[in-house]
Amino acid sequence: MAESGRQPPSDSLEETSPTTHNFMIPKKEINTVPDMGKWKRSQAYADYIGFILTLNEGVKGKKLTCEYKVSEEAENLVATVVPSQMAAAVPEVALYLKESVGNPTRIDYGTGHEAAFAAFLCCLCKIGVLRVDDQIAIVFKVFNRYLEVMRKLQKTYRMEPAGSQGVWGLDDFQFLPFIWGSSQLIEHPNLEPRHFVDEKAVNENHKDYMFLECILFITEMKTGPFAEHSNQLWNISAVPSWSKVNQGLIRMYKAECLEKFPVIQHFKFGSLLPIQPVTSS
Repeated sequence: MAESGRQPPSDSLEETSPTTHNFMIPKKEINTVPDMGKWKRSQAYADYIGFILTLNEGVKGKKLTCEYKVSEEAENLVATVVPSQMAAAVPEVALYLKESVGNPTRIDYGTGHEAAFAAFLCCLCKIGVLRVDDQIAIVFKVFNRYLEVMRKLQKTYRMEPAGSQGVWGLDDFQFLPFIWGSSQLIEHPNLEPRHFVDEKAVNENHKDYMFLECILFITEMKTGPFAEHSNQLWNISAVPSWSKVNQGLIRMYKAECLEKFPVIQHFKFGSLLPIQPVTSS
């Protein structure tokens, strides 16, 4: 798949009928480094990255405070969690939600847990509780609220970064809001990548843009020069356009998260995100 925010194939998020589908509890399938080949060839990988790129396209050039459509199904989700006619899907879908809030034993959190929440949202689309038409609301309303909760947990419990690369990583805890946040800023008339290291620009605009909200959180949690504690982001601030930042972050996400055994070994596979290879239509 190209690195642009191109839409995934039309069948990659095809809805599943809860009345005829055989749901299952997701389980580990990636136990050794050679198993990573199965992951990269799997329907789960194709559907997951397709979902991420669809949302990336959906939020392009839009503020967090913009008006957006929310389908009736999404409103029902807030009221009833999962409608009764989809009860059979609950155990499978719920596991991804459980996996998304960090490890209760190690008290750590990282991009693998973040991926579990994105997988949870992807599964809700697959069973028709959410629709891809809700893509802006999925990012701005649901995922952004998840970020707020996780940041509160990180502040309260001082959660350890899971699999952090330290100063050489993009961020200790998140990756997706940088991707979607950079897409928001594409073709912005005033804000360029160099501005996200400007405290004044961040303070004035963080409520509208996920990327800047991430930067603000980093500066609240870390001390010292930005270039020292967040070297990767400092380097990204020199990229000439948000479009190039976005494309580079998508490549980086694939290479540093989705293709890293320490992250993917914990990913679970079920009937909605199966380990079976993609089948050519």
